[in-house]
Amino acid sequence: MYSRLLFVTAVALGMLNAQSFERRATYKSGGDPNRGKCTAEVVVDGAAEVEIRGDSAVLRNLAGQPPQWRRFECNGPMPANPANFRFAGVDGRGRQTLMRAPGNGGGAVVRIEDPANGSEGYTFDIFWNGSGGNPPPQDDRSRRDDRDNRGYPPDQRYDRGRDDRDRDDRDQDVYHRGRDEGFRAPDFRQRFFQRVREDLDHVQSVTFPFSNDQYRIARTKQELDELQDKLARGYYDQRELDEVIGAMQRVVADNRLSRRDRDILADDLDRLRDFRVRHDYYGAR
Repeated sequence: MYSRLLFVTAVALGMLNAQSFERRATYKSGGDPNRGKCTAEVVVDGAAEVEIRGDSAVLRNLAGQPPQWRRFECNGPMPANPANFRFAGVDGRGRQTLMRAPGNGGGAVVRIEDPANGSEGYTFDIFWNGSGGNPPPQDDRSRRDDRDNRGYPPDQRYDRGRDDRDRDDRDQDVYHRGRDEGFRAPDFRQRFFQRVREDLDHVQSVTFPFSNDQYRIARTKQELDELQDKLARGYYDQRELDEVIGAMQRVVADNRLSRRDRDILADDLDRLRDFRVRHDYYGAR
């Protein structure tokens, strides 16, 4: 009886690990038809593989909890033997590895390994040339610099595989230009804390949901709420300001941020510290 129970358990675990989830691509219009691109975004807690053929993809569970699809977008189906094929990891705390390039009747296979506890979102891109033309332009910053991997051990660091422009150039540029203009406005000091909140909202909107990164941002906004509530009632609480500064420090140090988003939050952090110093100085006088 005991042996049979062990056998059934082993079979059940094997079936769980063998789970696969197929998905057809949604198409994004625009761009050069001879320059193909697909973006895959999945949630992994353990290990999984993504195999892409044409405009379909299969997500297979290798270990841990069943993985989940978030999105699979292409500007066209990937040919059976694409020219100048390239893989680029975009987001995720663990490892993303191209196990097999497409060709000879096989699809592209990407393995994702998430060694930490809890699930994590992973995003990667694949590129190719449909007619053997020039390859997609190489990103000079295809790997995140050390600042963007700060706080993670080497085996949990990851390749970004693209710069900020690939995350919707126009929206990013418009936001950052508007932010710079806001800090140059005459009423900047009256709107300072609101400006910090808008920066946190902006970064939160491009942060993967249900993650520790989201928690740290939400915690910072909660501390900012309490500070602004006291200031609105005419009461300055230095300890509360220190709580905001501490929470913001953890976001800048530990969150996985693009270079530009890290820069704006680091700038906000410097301005918060400057506010504290100035208030202490003029308050003492």
